[in-house]
Amino acid sequence: MSQPTEYEQVTYNAPDGAQFGKGATEKLAFYGSTPIAQLSVSSAISTTLSVSTAGVYGFTTSTETMQVVSAVSTTVWALRQLGLLA
Repeated sequence: MSQPTEYEQVTYNAPDGAQFGKGATEKLAFYGSTPIAQLSVSSAISTTLSVSTAGVYGFTTSTETMQVVSAVSTTVWALRQLGLLA
């Protein structure tokens, strides 16, 4: 006989969705990590990149390549701070 699974509902299925954290200073954490307030990181990548098949790694300049690397690194760091990546 299998053990019944129990879950705690975080929402009550409101038609407009769910929200975690009412403000940027409210702290959140996942998987037992230390709760932190919303991270404030500058956007390291421009919204328009020139994709080129002739460029290094598909970008026109090495600066654009480094912007992507920086943005991915910053995202990984932020997810680790929240406990969403090990």
